[in-house]
Amino acid sequence: MMDPWESLRVHVPRQILLGENGTNAAGGPELDVYDISGDCRDPQLLSSVATGTSANGDASALPSGEVLKGHEGNVSPDGLTWYSGDRGTPKKYTATDITDMSHPQLITTWTVPQIYPASWRVTTHGLAISEDGKRAYVSQAAVPTVTSVTGTLAPVNGVLILDVSQVQARMPNPQITEVSHLFWPDGAQSQMYIPITVKGREYLVGVDEVGGGGGNATANVQAACSIGLPMFPMARIIDIRDERHPKVVSRMLLETHDPANCSAVLPDIVGLSVFTYGSHYCSVDNKHDATTLACAYFNSGVRVFDIRDPRRPKEIAYFNPPGVTTPSYGSQHFNPTAFINSGTQAGGPDWCSAQLRLDARHGTLETTCHDNGFLALKFENGVWPFPETTTPPGMQN
Repeated sequence: MMDPWESLRVHVPRQILLGENGTNAAGGPELDVYDISGDCRDPQLLSSVATGTSANGDASALPSGEVLKGHEGNVSPDGLTWYSGDRGTPKKYTATDITDMSHPQLITTWTVPQIYPASWRVTTHGLAISEDGKRAYVSQAAVPTVTSVTGTLAPVNGVLILDVSQVQARMPNPQITEVSHLFWPDGAQSQMYIPITVKGREYLVGVDEVGGGGGNATANVQAACSIGLPMFPMARIIDIRDERHPKVVSRMLLETHDPANCSAVLPDIVGLSVFTYGSHYCSVDNKHDATTLACAYFNSGVRVFDIRDPRRPKEIAYFNPPGVTTPSYGSQHFNPTAFINSGTQAGGPDWCSAQLRLDARHGTLETTCHDNGFLALKFENGVWPFPETTTPPGMQN
């Protein structure tokens, strides 16, 4: 696996590592499955197959000429189904049976709903599966053009709640139907979701990758500011107790995101990276009984929130890694010939965009940032963990 893009996942109970080839957007047809039950430092390849092709013997083969181009994926809680968002054309999501890890088989695909203006960029992104495997919480990752950010268009970026029970039951020709959707104007390019329970009530954590202006260039930020939208993406908490009527109950809005601070923040855009102060990935302490949310916010570093009251989250800790003056091996951030380059410079702020892992036993948080690499962070002043916090393996995102 040379480039799993954002699809790399571990399923703890089955002790497998999965990734779908992204090869820097050019795509690749294979899904790779590794056994990590022995020495996790030396994963053993179980399969590397072109799912969805007749060459793989798939009954649900893709149309001629189509291949799956990996982007982001997730595993069902029972570890038997791999779901992924695909960068091919047309944009689609896929479900693959991994019961036999040596021979994954495509189950079905479905395309991104055509409910957005033709000029907008819409792609597949992350998704999550409910504990019973019957619901998928799927990104509708829409990005408006800067000229369309006027406050008059209905939002089409957000989450689709889909019934995937026929996939879970392995019914022939499974049908995937929409239960509901929730879209918002104050963010774009929906990134990922985490279904959680807080004090017995069901929520989703959702994260966007692009702000309300459809991008983080000066023109996009100005467009967002002009109509009072946040300039940068953020995490939010969505109440899904009534799954047919989901609603946003809170947002992890930093001061840099507040439209009231537009004039103070706008000069920062020059010289910062393409993602600036925006969010990317989040994790919780325990999906079954969440108290804490930790998020990677690119140039804003690592941010940690108390979510015991999901309607009133409170930031309790943050960490901004130091800038570096020499390139780090493997980093595509501080690298003038990198895949993504937007005027980054020696000593500039690092990107923090990776998954995060909370450890209540040791009072630590582990993550990576592009230039600083692996980071093990210790909370100070007794702010975390909370007395009721637990961090069981595999329950964080």
